[in-house]
Amino acid sequence: MKHFAFPLLAASSLLLTLSTQAATRPRYGGTLHVAMRAAPASLDPADPSQTDPLARSNLSRLMFDTLVTLDDHGRPQPSLATAWQAEPGNQRWQIYLRHDVSFSDGSALTSDVVAASLRTANPAWKVLPLGDAVVIQCDSPNPGLPAELALARNAIAKRNGKLLGTGPFAATDWQPGKQLTLTARDDYFGGRPFVDSVVIEMGRSFRDQMIALDLGKADLVEVAPEQARRMAMENRAVRSTAPMELVALVFNRDCQSQDEGRLRQALAFSMDRATMNSVLLQGAGEPAGGLLPNWMTGYAFLFPTDLNLGQARQVRGELRQASPWVLGYDSSDPVARLIAERVALNARDAGLSVQPALSNTGDLRLARVPLMSLDSRVALANLVAALQLPVLKTPGDSADNLYAAEAGVLNSQRMVPLLYVRTAAAAGPAVKSWHPSPAGTWTLADVWLSAEKP
Repeated sequence: MKHFAFPLLAASSLLLTLSTQAATRPRYGGTLHVAMRAAPASLDPADPSQTDPLARSNLSRLMFDTLVTLDDHGRPQPSLATAWQAEPGNQRWQIYLRHDVSFSDGSALTSDVVAASLRTANPAWKVLPLGDAVVIQCDSPNPGLPAELALARNAIAKRNGKLLGTGPFAATDWQPGKQLTLTARDDYFGGRPFVDSVVIEMGRSFRDQMIALDLGKADLVEVAPEQARRMAMENRAVRSTAPMELVALVFNRDCQSQDEGRLRQALAFSMDRATMNSVLLQGAGEPAGGLLPNWMTGYAFLFPTDLNLGQARQVRGELRQASPWVLGYDSSDPVARLIAERVALNARDAGLSVQPALSNTGDLRLARVPLMSLDSRVALANLVAALQLPVLKTPGDSADNLYAAEAGVLNSQRMVPLLYVRTAAAAGPAVKSWHPSPAGTWTLADVWLSAEKP
């Protein structure tokens, strides 16, 4: 990895271009109405209690900016930072800041505020202001730090009794878990958003969101993955991401014996992932044998995904009677229930007993975790943390190192990958220039509303 991710001259040219574009952006006006399932109680991007990471990312990027962003290929690009460099060893980094940025109350972005924000989100880091830059000292070599700074939880927030951001919108009304009203900022460094305001209704089921869209009460809604294909066939404006969510079985403790490990292996052999995808998800995903999808790493095909019922039965037949496993799943997720029931059915075909339950306190749980970065190394680290598995160490950025780390997680027999799932959203006919990122992030600052009636 190069120490200078972006030469200062190139970064300055890019920022000059962005400033010119910001000054010439048109103003269309209007209010964009959005609905979502999540019902967060906090807007703080660093708040670990938020349980829906994709919803947190979508909300956060409306009000807050990160120092770095990732392009559609996962490459770091400047945002609040203009450039960065690492000392030998990639453990100490210096991040240079923009000068033309203000928070929604008009106060300037300073290195002191940036350092305080990063310390809140990353207690293990030592972050110090240094003139127009900040210095980040990690507890171990971190060659992927720029990509990590692009995570929504590392968005820069000013916390002085009131939560403030530098993003394209400012919160003007916040009813926790119910509704958020955002107003466009005329002084945003990236240019004023095209719409005047955004109103986000929270805690709405997929069904209620679709009704609101059909009645013209919502302009942008989430779509259940298994409904995306049908809606597209109805000529609706549906956008689906690449497979960005991992569905997996996660055991709540380590193996206690060799026989237990072989039973878990038999369970993995018995999973009919292809049928789960084609029937339960209506083709909205793809079978998963590893943690990261093949489009991200290029090596996922090396992890087997095919049903091997014969092998599962052979392994099971060589062992004594096994106690039933209790499989917990999210009761509010209808697809999770269907997948849990199919897991139980597949396991029974192999002579194993899995009992679905509305709880996460059983022997294993059905987890659904979105990939929060287009950078494979950062995505893998966040997946492992979200699945509450032992922290992995990757000695470098090469594909071989990444594969070894992923294989190590699988060899621990703490999890059985099942599916990668796409996320989807639909827009009403008045919504123009809506292009969610491959990671599923809604870039609403670039959306505008047509004045013509459909």
